[in-house]
Amino acid sequence: MRILLVKTSSLGDVIHNLPVVSDLHLSLPEAQIDWCVEEAFADIPRLHPAVDQVLPVAIRRWRKQLGSPATWRELGEFRRRLGATTYDFVLDTQGLLKSALIARLATGKRLGYAAEAAREPLAARFYDATFVIPRNAHAVERNRWLAAAAFDYPVDLPLDYGISAPAIDSPWRAGKRLVILLTATSRDDKLWDERHWFTLAQALLERGLTPVLPAGNALERERAERIAAAVEGVIVAPPLTLLQVAALLAGASLAIGVDTGLAHLAAALRVPVIALYIATDPALTGVYGTGFIRNLGATGAPPSVAEVLRVAEQALR
Repeated sequence: MRILLVKTSSLGDVIHNLPVVSDLHLSLPEAQIDWCVEEAFADIPRLHPAVDQVLPVAIRRWRKQLGSPATWRELGEFRRRLGATTYDFVLDTQGLLKSALIARLATGKRLGYAAEAAREPLAARFYDATFVIPRNAHAVERNRWLAAAAFDYPVDLPLDYGISAPAIDSPWRAGKRLVILLTATSRDDKLWDERHWFTLAQALLERGLTPVLPAGNALERERAERIAAAVEGVIVAPPLTLLQVAALLAGASLAIGVDTGLAHLAAALRVPVIALYIATDPALTGVYGTGFIRNLGATGAPPSVAEVLRVAEQALR
């Protein structure tokens, strides 16, 4: 059996789909599982040993360059590559029009959410079989329940993201007990007050921990460097690939971060993680896993430094 999974973005959503691979591999061990995903996140499914081929797609980049002949050449090549394999099943766990159109380009029986369950109801028109999955469940479980319904296996399998980080040598972090502070996110209203990060970083240093701040772009690096300038002993990580960030997280004692995909990656790697919610509600898309996990705050009710420290001490015991 050959199965194509379609879950293209965002980073957190892609991570939420990893347990589907584990469930499929456990229930259908002979199946070959491929995955179509946005090029920026392609390294995440590659971390799962049960994923055979990763098919990167570049919808985000193509949308910005629709007038470029190179974009249309890339799009044509993607369609050829997608059509080169005949799949038994194509499972779209994203439930968006863009993911449904990708599923439609593939050859195989297309499976997805019913209109009343999909994030964009129109997507359901592009599937050959649809399934009604409760909308009020966590995203990880919605993905898993959809796959279980599509392939008729139990819904109560053990939760397993199935990944481990690659071993990447980073001499600058050797011998330190690290806490990764994930201060950056996709929206400004999700940011935690910078002064809170100052106070938290200082308190962690006093407890013998070394705060490390990754930064993915110039704006994030400026924020990280302001925090490091205000609190002596904080390390701003050098530019890192997604795989290097995974390795950094895997070697940490704790990760503390705002509503960002990297917090979900920490949970998938079974790193103790505290997620801070300022403008979003963690009920359906919060950090989720089997290790030490805490979601603090909610829309309009950010957590205090004291609350974060109290939970951090529990995680570090």
